[in-house]
Amino acid sequence: MTGGSWGLARFVAVRLAATVALLLVASFVVFGLLHLTPGDPARNLLGPRTPDPETLAQIRAQYHLDEPFWQQYLSWLTGVLHGDLGHSIRGNVSVGALIADRAVLTLQLAGLAFLFTLLIALPLGIGAAFHAGSPMDRTVSVLAVVGVGAPSFAVGMLLIYVLGVQWRLFPVYGNGDPGWDRWWHLVPPAITLAIGLAALVYKLTRTAVLNELRQDYVTFARSRGLSHRQTRQLALRNAMIPIVTSLGLVFAFLFGGTILVEVTFGLGGLGALLASSVTFKDIPVVQAITLLTAAVIALTALAVDLAYLVIDPRVRQRATS
Repeated sequence: MTGGSWGLARFVAVRLAATVALLLVASFVVFGLLHLTPGDPARNLLGPRTPDPETLAQIRAQYHLDEPFWQQYLSWLTGVLHGDLGHSIRGNVSVGALIADRAVLTLQLAGLAFLFTLLIALPLGIGAAFHAGSPMDRTVSVLAVVGVGAPSFAVGMLLIYVLGVQWRLFPVYGNGDPGWDRWWHLVPPAITLAIGLAALVYKLTRTAVLNELRQDYVTFARSRGLSHRQTRQLALRNAMIPIVTSLGLVFAFLFGGTILVEVTFGLGGLGALLASSVTFKDIPVVQAITLLTAAVIALTALAVDLAYLVIDPRVRQRATS
């Protein structure tokens, strides 16, 4: 293996180690916060009935709630390392089975919203930078400000009324059946998520491309006889790093920030499950969803770092040196 290959392997190994450390810290912090929140999961499980001490003791022993904090955390972490996420306190079912289908739904929603964000933000941001000061640039910039400030639940309610009630183009509630029907149900919530994020990515893309177009190397390239198309391609390539960074942040936010939209549209995804599990203090479910979300965010950050190696030779050279 060459020196450059060793450098790349070391770069990836360091990033993976940092990802694992981040997941451990996140899991410990969330476990500790849940442990400190008021409320007793055993009492929540019994509902409004007045429990007797023996029943409470049995439930706490069954779910290891009577053990010290550090012992509960180590038991949970040992199970995770062996592929066991535990059992839900509320439903007494496997946490892995409980979140599997919901994770697929949330991932579909996030993926569709991310696709809409790409299709809307990148062409408009690049076009506005290439035609800075034009009526199109000013119009889209005003709409972007509105999009960034619009609350997602308000946008969702507006789309439900317009697209679902008035025009009857899309269903207004529920997951739909697996297949195309589910994707059709996900279009309005995906648009709801994409509006604000596309406005943010548009502004970042426009700023990044416009900043490159104003650099001295672009003026020098034009003076050497390069066409507008060639100089624009050069500037666009150099602007890709901040653009890719913003897209990575958007996808990480999408996977972990769908709670309001899922509740608004009655979707049974991870967001709705997390909200109800926090209320019920279902610690194994909250831990599993938090760990999954942190893993997606960390792996997205790793993917962005690796994309830097492909986009910019200077980053690749520093990584392999």
